[in-house]
Amino acid sequence: MKNRICKILIVFLLFSLQSFLYAEINHLNKKGMTVETRYSVPNGYKRVSVEKGSFAEFLRNQKLKPYGEKALYYNGKEKSSRGIYDSVFDVEIGNQDLHQCADAIMLLRAEYFYSKKEYNKINFHFTSGFEAKYSKWMEGYRINVQGKGSYVKKANPSNTYKDFKSYMNMVFAYCGTLSLEKEMKLQSLDKMKIGDAFIKGGSPGHVVLIVDMAENDKGEKIFMLAQSYMPAQQTQILINPSDRNLGVWYSLKGKDVLITPEWDFSLNQLRSF
Repeated sequence: MKNRICKILIVFLLFSLQSFLYAEINHLNKKGMTVETRYSVPNGYKRVSVEKGSFAEFLRNQKLKPYGEKALYYNGKEKSSRGIYDSVFDVEIGNQDLHQCADAIMLLRAEYFYSKKEYNKINFHFTSGFEAKYSKWMEGYRINVQGKGSYVKKANPSNTYKDFKSYMNMVFAYCGTLSLEKEMKLQSLDKMKIGDAFIKGGSPGHVVLIVDMAENDKGEKIFMLAQSYMPAQQTQILINPSDRNLGVWYSLKGKDVLITPEWDFSLNQLRSF
């Protein structure tokens, strides 16, 4: 009996030590419920300052699901986190295969402007080139996607959150990495900031969003990445597969390619809104 109790205690202690070391390596506070409060920065680094009310502040304060919960696909099935992600954004993605990689970034951008009531800034170009404006959707116009695309008055003016999500579902269906890449400007690495994205337009293509950033006294930057993927799934904070000691933080020092768990990017694929 004593031997059995000792074995149980040893297993418990090893598990506790493993959990503690994991939290230390990942600079993790499991009770934190936002990007900023869940993850601290590695020694020698400080989070970059951001302007109050900015997109950067909005991303840093994104709400996360309780630690340990899995990312869900649109059909309710769980995505394995092993080697891919460490936390999941608390985002409702619906039951259609729509919220994929580019869609997750467009939703965050649109949610930011919606929260600030800057509705006229919620505009996205379809892959066809048609500009879908939320301000027109608010007026009751809907989009005929035939030909070059056109607006058709079909509803009374309204601006509920349900209206907003219906508009975004239309955007998800007709936009993608190709159109998003064209909407964003090339960004130099030395000017990289929160809210920028590494993007490869195509079919398939992929995009990951910088949701937090820190730097040291030498001006060397590290950053945190988020993504959705295919099929449609909740947005995740990615694990760094190349440097376990950085946990969810990434560094480009000495790198000529950005390696993420499910896609590799060239360093000239950084773009900014």
